[in-house]
Amino acid sequence: MASNRPAPEAPFVPAQRESDTFGYGEYRTEEGPWEEWNPTEESIRPVRGRHRVAKQRGGGLARSSTVLGVGVIAAVGAGGMASAHTGKPPVSISMPDLPSVGSLFDDGSADAPAATTASLSNVGTASASADSDRSDAGEALRNRIMAQAEQQQSRAETKATAAAVAAADKQTADAAAKAEKEAAAKAADAKEKAEAAAKKQAEQERLAELAKQFQLPVVSYTITGTFGQPGSMWSSGYHTGLDFAAPTGTLIKAIHGGTITEAGWAGAYGYRTILTLDDGTELWFCHQSSINVKVGQKVGTGDVIGRVGATGNVTGPHLHLEVHPNGQATGIDPMTWLRGKGLTP
Repeated sequence: MASNRPAPEAPFVPAQRESDTFGYGEYRTEEGPWEEWNPTEESIRPVRGRHRVAKQRGGGLARSSTVLGVGVIAAVGAGGMASAHTGKPPVSISMPDLPSVGSLFDDGSADAPAATTASLSNVGTASASADSDRSDAGEALRNRIMAQAEQQQSRAETKATAAAVAAADKQTADAAAKAEKEAAAKAADAKEKAEAAAKKQAEQERLAELAKQFQLPVVSYTITGTFGQPGSMWSSGYHTGLDFAAPTGTLIKAIHGGTITEAGWAGAYGYRTILTLDDGTELWFCHQSSINVKVGQKVGTGDVIGRVGATGNVTGPHLHLEVHPNGQATGIDPMTWLRGKGLTP
């Protein structure tokens, strides 16, 4: 460090008291006057190691910034103390952008390394700009992720809604088809029942009309033998007719109008009368005690044709009735035939 040149000596003039008392309200002896002191190279030793900063080799900006921060704090503190002692308004301290922080502590040697060109304000601005860029990038990424999540959620909700609508439509269609099927089944059943009822009614009406045209051969009787009943007493091995047991002499009447085609003795059948109807059906009245008609005679429903007896192969008085459609040798069940004519034996 260069030393100051000795100042020229001046005549000693006692200092005059000033009105400024540094805020103590009165003059104090410790405030002066003092003699002027001009330091020389011999009176001042160089101060080493306190404020001198060595040359920086790498990382100089960070260490110089630390020293600068300490110096700024000291300067601000000194300014505050001076303001407090002098009573003068504080002086604002501004920090201009410096080409190099390390140059503040340079000893002026010619071989000092070139300082960095970045200023403090530019460093702060760059840091803030980087933070802002990172914040903007993070916010953009967050917004993008949220948008994708919302889009996926919307797609999922749309898909779920479509599936629910399709399921509801299918359920509605199935319910409608089931209801239609049940309605069709009910309609078919009702139609079938109606047709059956109508058919039954028609049959009843037909039988009622037939009942006016047909009647049972005897009035008071007991059924003692039915068609197809097996037994050794019959030559065919089974009973071929329907037996109406009644007292001897009970009147036998024509079941329907027709023509008498046979009247007389018939062996095991005893006295037999054959009445042939207009459709060719032959009715055989057997085991009579007497015959009241002749061959070729026309009779009507209810006309007396003979009387109940026990002639032929019998065990007691009864009327043996057989039915032979179209005059065939083998007969059918007289019970079924009579019921078909509206008669109930």
